[in-house]
Amino acid sequence: MTQRRNKILKEDGCQVHVVHFERVKRAWEESIPEKDLERLSLTYKVLGNNTRLKMVMALEGGEMCVCDLAALTGLSDSAVSHQLRRLKDLDLVRQRRDGQILYYSLNDDHVVELLKIGLAHVRE
Repeated sequence: MTQRRNKILKEDGCQVHVVHFERVKRAWEESIPEKDLERLSLTYKVLGNNTRLKMVMALEGGEMCVCDLAALTGLSDSAVSHQLRRLKDLDLVRQRRDGQILYYSLNDDHVVELLKIGLAHVRE
């Protein structure tokens, strides 16, 4: 190993392989079910796309239709609809019909909290 790699391993890793069983047991007992873990992972993946994140953040200010979101993002109505479908599938947004227009809004306050916490984290 190179000297730099050795230094990194000593600073970031364990120098002795020891399993702390009580810590592992606690983490195991506190772990969430696999299906919840998968859904949470998908939520972060969906929000990890700049376009979808921009749309969700815009919806924090109130409901918008596909045309509004297309104008904001510079995408086609079809592309925006596709992105909204992904957000809707994970219950991040909901829709309301008014005649021929579908308006989208954030599904609940949890989505707003996800955005606020994430933004606070990157700004500190």
